[in-house]
Amino acid sequence: MRRILISLTLTSITLAGCDSLRFAPNEAQKRNAWLHNRTAVVAAETARAEETSEKLQALTQLGEVQSRAVGAYYGPPKEFPQAETAEDILAESNWQLARTALQAGLERPDAWEIADSVMEFGIGICALLGGVYGTRAVRFLRETKTKSQALQEIIAGNELFKKQNQAQAAAFKQAHGDQSPQTRQLVAQAKA
Repeated sequence: MRRILISLTLTSITLAGCDSLRFAPNEAQKRNAWLHNRTAVVAAETARAEETSEKLQALTQLGEVQSRAVGAYYGPPKEFPQAETAEDILAESNWQLARTALQAGLERPDAWEIADSVMEFGIGICALLGGVYGTRAVRFLRETKTKSQALQEIIAGNELFKKQNQAQAAAFKQAHGDQSPQTRQLVAQAKA
C-alpha cells in the first residue's frame, strides 16, 4: 500500500510537472479577457470607420474573433468594466486591470504547495479506506509531509546563508560536493 501511494504521488507530479499547473482565472483575469474582446471589437469598428487599409481591417477583425476564444475560455466576469467607447476602454483603470491580470497570469503554484496538497489528499483517501493499511499509510504520509516541510526549511535556510555570507558560499558548495546525484536533483527541483 505504501509503495503504491508513493508511486502514484511521484508519477502524478512527474507526469504533470509544475509548469503545466496554473491557477484558475481570477475575477481580474476574467474582466480583462472580456475587456480584451471589447477592445478588439472597438478597434475593428474604428478601422472600418476610418477606412484604413484592407490588411489592417482584416487583422482587427481576426483579432476580434480570436479574442472571443480567450473570453470563452476564461468565462464571463461578475462585473463588466465600462467599455462602450474607445475613451472608456483607454481609461487608466483598464490599464491597471491589464497589468493586474498579466501579473496573475504569470503566477504558478509553488511546488511545495502541490506536494502538500497531494499528501493531504492521500491522507484523506487513506483515512477513508481505514483499516490497518489505511492507518499505516496515513502515518507514513504525515511523516513524509513533515520531512518535506523540514527539507523546504533547510533549503531556504541554506539559500539565505549563502546570500548573507557570499565569501563562504564557495566553501559551502564544496562541502555539499559529495551529495548523491539524487540529492542534488531533489535540491535543484526544490530551489526552482
